[in-house]
Amino acid sequence: MQHLPAMASFSDKAACVGAKSGSILTYRALDELANQGAYLLRALGLARGDVIAVLLDNSFDIFEIAWAAQRIGLYLTTISTKLSAADISYIIEDSGAQIVIASSRLAPLTIAALRNMPHVRGFFTDLASDDILNWRTARAPFPTGMIANPNPGTDMLYSSGTTGRPKGVKPPLPDGSIDDPTPLTQMGETLYGMNADSVYLSTSPLYHAAPLRWALTIQRLGGTVILMDQFDAQESLTLIEKYRVTHATFVPTHFVRLLKLPLEVRQAANVSSLKAVVHAAAPCPVPIKREMIEWWGPIVHEYYSGTEMCGITALSAKEWLKKPGSVGRAVLGTVKITDDSGQEVPTGEIGNVYFADGPTFEYHNDPKKTADAHDQHGWATLGDIGRLDSDGHLFLTDRKHFMVISGGVNIYPQEIENFLITHPKVADVAVFGAPDEEMGERLVAVVQPADWSTAGKELAEELRDYARNGLGPIKCPRQFDFRQDLPREPTGKLMKQPLREEYQKKQASPA
Repeated sequence: MQHLPAMASFSDKAACVGAKSGSILTYRALDELANQGAYLLRALGLARGDVIAVLLDNSFDIFEIAWAAQRIGLYLTTISTKLSAADISYIIEDSGAQIVIASSRLAPLTIAALRNMPHVRGFFTDLASDDILNWRTARAPFPTGMIANPNPGTDMLYSSGTTGRPKGVKPPLPDGSIDDPTPLTQMGETLYGMNADSVYLSTSPLYHAAPLRWALTIQRLGGTVILMDQFDAQESLTLIEKYRVTHATFVPTHFVRLLKLPLEVRQAANVSSLKAVVHAAAPCPVPIKREMIEWWGPIVHEYYSGTEMCGITALSAKEWLKKPGSVGRAVLGTVKITDDSGQEVPTGEIGNVYFADGPTFEYHNDPKKTADAHDQHGWATLGDIGRLDSDGHLFLTDRKHFMVISGGVNIYPQEIENFLITHPKVADVAVFGAPDEEMGERLVAVVQPADWSTAGKELAEELRDYARNGLGPIKCPRQFDFRQDLPREPTGKLMKQPLREEYQKKQASPA
């Protein structure tokens, strides 16, 4: 197995560029700062298998700390900047993080979360304060050369916790050299043509699994990351043209926002430098993806996986055009579709999606959740429902947790959401089941209108007719409500659980 080029060999080449500031972090600087950080962490007593946690906005700090942890075999836990002090405290406690590093903006929140945490050896930030250690100042005295006996670390990231507390996904630490290829470097090279010449647009928060892992993959290969603070559709088009971006990752919500830009803005955008655009995180509505391919050409790739990385499916735009709606064939692990007893179902039938022969993982400190994610064969699931066609292409139906049973009929809200988002007056939509005395559950659609002034009975009737004509009466929501915003993760994942719980409480309360 060939080793990847060492960071130091790229010298003054940009490892990362701040999209807003234009500031540059070179590979030489990144290598030296990561080495100093590794020395500091070892001096603090951390050893292979220990955990550090970071609470950082998108910044160069994440890369400097991630590569420091990578050099000495540590687990890196990146914590969402959108969480409460209580949730941050839970993750720090659950992960067993011994060092916590936060940006100055998030320092007060982190301090509140760290109360009564005796296992935490040190808290660092970039503040200049007598009471708080400064990470950059603390690492400055240490050597800039490679530390003795380097060994590879990895991440231990927490899921978004859509059905309860976030789950820490803990893979085994890798063996071998810190420069050895990973499944993502091999996937990036083979499927997307990523290499040292790649210029990659990072569109999402780096505390999430896919944005962090793909940005680090580009740096493993020697490419340049263009780091956005947060996604903005028009700004992303400007950055693609300005930096001659070759690769980018998006989520379907980003595509929706791009397609709803004024036509003259889209037509003026120069995206000719793009070689591969990759999307994941949620199923993409077929009309949305088709429009993106018509606009950007057959360079829109898709894959299906999760924080657990127990398997991956993938397909190109050309393959997708032959199999609209598919998320591809397995490129890591083997897809199995089973019934609730764990038996494989015939080709074409809907069932639980499992991966066999993929990488192993466990949910940290939660053997029950780990066991629930595996069946009697040892196959692992991400909790989705889907089917395989005769060519082995996977088609996802929905999350099992969100399936609605109304009048004894199984209904999958994802299909309805994918249809309603194509209506020109809809900016976002969530469909789920609410308790119903007659039907058991009734379909509810909570809609974010493109123009809030249109919200009301007239739009509800228009959307009801649209759904009934396009999907049939069974899949037409019985109730349409309107919100100015819907709860979504910055990666685009729709957070329906809070909405479901709200409607369940409404049903349980007296009218």
